[in-house]
Amino acid sequence: MTKRADYLKANAGRRAPMPGFVLLVHPRGDGDPTVRLGITVTKKIGNAVVRNRIKRRFRALAREVLPERGVAGADHVLIGRGGGLDRDFAQLKADLARAIAKCSPR
Repeated sequence: MTKRADYLKANAGRRAPMPGFVLLVHPRGDGDPTVRLGITVTKKIGNAVVRNRIKRRFRALAREVLPERGVAGADHVLIGRGGGLDRDFAQLKADLARAIAKCSPR
């Protein structure tokens, strides 16, 4: 996702807070089954080096988890938290799978 309007729409979706991130899932309803990803990390988390490191971890995490567990036709936004850098990658992966299950439509 690249447009601010998409991020604002995703903010109205379901929310799943986890220790390393917050996941927002918003079904687009446009009939396209593509899973889209957006990542945001605020300046409160750290300087540019820290923020980019967290974003790289989130992209790697999404490549592993979203293809099989992501909600089809929905926007997924990962909002970085301070624990996103220190948390073990396996724990982040388990957290993301749990967050997706929590946000998926019933």
